[in-house]
Amino acid sequence: MADAVVTIAARIKMVKARAGVMQLPAIVGMAFGDGGVDENGEPIAPSSSDTALKNEVFRKVVDNYEFVSDTTCRYFCTLSVDECVDVNINELALYDAEGDLVAIKTFKNKGKDADLEMTFRVDDVL
Repeated sequence: MADAVVTIAARIKMVKARAGVMQLPAIVGMAFGDGGVDENGEPIAPSSSDTALKNEVFRKVVDNYEFVSDTTCRYFCTLSVDECVDVNINELALYDAEGDLVAIKTFKNKGKDADLEMTFRVDDVL
């Protein structure tokens, strides 16, 4: 079972934006990591207080997004054949234009082979 959290940093920015103190920075990319599972390969639940992945290995600007409902935006990011080769990806995060992680998700290992593209899609749900 995968785990996901909205970070405290994201919540602080949302409440300040709602108050008109600041504008909410756009989500611009995904960070990928290989430190999101325990020794048995089970996902480690992220904490909303996390400011980084357990072991970030790569960042990439999102390819696209779509609104799947009034309160959900789905972000897409494709790793090309030459990105993250031989990495067991098991954690990822959405990051904003200021570089802050706003949502973190952990899941079982997804091995990335050299001859494959992998597309990740993550829903930002409010």
